[in-house]
Amino acid sequence: MEQVNRIDTVGQYNAYVGVDTQHPLISVVNFNEVPTIQHFRHYMGVYAVFLKNIKCGNMTYGCQPYDYEDGTLVFVSPGQVYGIDSNGQAMKPSGYALVFHPDLIKGTNLGKAIKDYSFFSYDVHEALHLSKKERKTIEDTLRKIAEEIGQNIDKHSKTLIVSNIEVLLNYCMRFYDRQFITRNNVNKDILVRFEELLNSYFASGKAKAEGLPSVAYCADQLHLSPNYFGDLIKKETGNTALDYIQTRLIDEAKGKIFDAEKSINDVAGELGFKYQQHFTRLFKLKTGMTPNEYRNVNQN
Repeated sequence: MEQVNRIDTVGQYNAYVGVDTQHPLISVVNFNEVPTIQHFRHYMGVYAVFLKNIKCGNMTYGCQPYDYEDGTLVFVSPGQVYGIDSNGQAMKPSGYALVFHPDLIKGTNLGKAIKDYSFFSYDVHEALHLSKKERKTIEDTLRKIAEEIGQNIDKHSKTLIVSNIEVLLNYCMRFYDRQFITRNNVNKDILVRFEELLNSYFASGKAKAEGLPSVAYCADQLHLSPNYFGDLIKKETGNTALDYIQTRLIDEAKGKIFDAEKSINDVAGELGFKYQQHFTRLFKLKTGMTPNEYRNVNQN
């Protein structure tokens, strides 16, 4: 049976990789200074950002080449299981880790905004791949955090440490925006598959049997995490994934409404609504008219 260890504190993580704990709530680990570690899967009770030395190939955007072979960032939030089991074999790690406890950011602006950094809920295969310039920016920011951790703790320590974490995460937001752009062709393919998925969902009668298609369902069918899928759709279309689904649903509804043999309740049921009033409310929100008003206006 695969072993899953718990990491609930920064001290536990430091003990696992074999480094000293300078601050009880945060640690920056340079894996070049760690001899070997035995990998396990961990239940994480802390936030972690891992900079891994993984080659991922060259990419181009238009005529401009981009080199994204200079590291990969993976983000983990409390409650996630992360890592691999090396089956007792000690391995030489490479890269960096930033690990911090949720208590560090409680009561701060970052604590209130941490959920806005949706990449903490991305899957590992949706990691952020860096250029040389981007990697240097991340490493420089990690060094600033490490330097502040090494100072004697005073009344300014928490503010400065948390501010630098926020800077790091904001850079990651910028770099993810770049990655969404440079993967434009891949993203367009996902949009096409998303549209085909919705078409199939409604045409097959699955909506009537299983209810409205959710963002989580669509993301799962496209083998993406809900947050990554939502962010990708927002970047590509300017609308949320939920809004995209609802717009597609209303388009489907408009076609069904003109079937005189179907009541509005029949149409609502075929689209996956449990209650007609919910369908009517969404239809009016999207079109400015109730389904009956739309039917009457367009039949005259």
